[in-house]
Amino acid sequence: MELASKLPQTGTTIFSVMSAMAQEYGAVNLGQGFPDFPMHAELITGVQKAMEAGYNQYAPMPGWLPLREAIAEKSKLLYQTHVDPEFEITITPGATYAIYTALTTILQPGDEVIFFEPAYDSYIPNILLNGAKPVPLSLTYPDYQIDWGLVRQSISPRTKAIIINSPHNPTGTVLKEDDIQQLKSIIKETGIFIISDEVYEHLIYDTLPHLSLLRYPELFERSFICSSFGKTYHCTGWKLGYCVAPAPLMKEYRKVHQYLGFSCFTPTQVALGHFLQDPQQYLSLLDFYQKKRDYFIQLLQQSKFELLPCSGSFFICASYANISNEKDTDFATRLVKEFGIATIPVSAFYHNNEDNHVIRMCFAKKETTLEAAAERLLQV
Repeated sequence: MELASKLPQTGTTIFSVMSAMAQEYGAVNLGQGFPDFPMHAELITGVQKAMEAGYNQYAPMPGWLPLREAIAEKSKLLYQTHVDPEFEITITPGATYAIYTALTTILQPGDEVIFFEPAYDSYIPNILLNGAKPVPLSLTYPDYQIDWGLVRQSISPRTKAIIINSPHNPTGTVLKEDDIQQLKSIIKETGIFIISDEVYEHLIYDTLPHLSLLRYPELFERSFICSSFGKTYHCTGWKLGYCVAPAPLMKEYRKVHQYLGFSCFTPTQVALGHFLQDPQQYLSLLDFYQKKRDYFIQLLQQSKFELLPCSGSFFICASYANISNEKDTDFATRLVKEFGIATIPVSAFYHNNEDNHVIRMCFAKKETTLEAAAERLLQV
């Protein structure tokens, strides 16, 4: 028997490779993006209470309604936007799933999707699996800003969607108001949809606002906004996220969702529905993570790495151009083997492995982990 692969160029992700190497060499793992500190105890007990109370059967296909209502309240508080929890919010098994389902909802074979590299690694496979064509555009290095002139040049009659990601993984940059105005101008009077990856919406620093597309009615009317509870509440293993979209789009989204995941783990939805009723739990994340970012930057002040600006997410990128001319994949491998520190080479986030001699590090770690990592990085 022969199987024609739908993803013939895809192998094991760099995250799995680097995590396996970190384990093999006993390295401090700043590669894969997950916290190494515990989640809030109230969420743990909340899940237990939900299970004991009998919330162990299927939740409704769109998600447990009180959780959707809490998300709607959060949207109103943060972005001054009314979202209908009944028809405009769907709970999903993770944000990556939410993005894939949005693309599957809108794409037909031959459509084109514009996105910006370095990019989260699921975008290209998601597009290809739907028979569409990825159109990757490089962000300008080293500030990683969008070249909107290049976007205009790349629009074609087949352009079906643009994927944006702010705060951005892997670079930590965020959209500014001028970016929003440029996006409005480009898609005006077109049929182009927007997939907005807002997984790190609560992790944005230096008093900058998060410019969610929920703030802009003319953008929201054509958008699928995807977010994550895992990144927000230090529980990435829960694989729970959600999508917000206008009712006509969400109606079609749910047609796909009901035959993919259908429903998500009910006890976690119940626990989160209660937890979200306290806005301070997500409002306090900014200060919590900014302190980690600032502490990590302070620890590395005397290193030979050039830390690039980070305005959001829990990742910071570093140029090692002052240290070596090696390919970033080789440099990252050597860091694990010789110095006991695991990072991610940023070329892995480009379809053509563009190499600017930059690595990505996750600072969503305990202080002791950051200190151990910095001690090793200072030796490089």
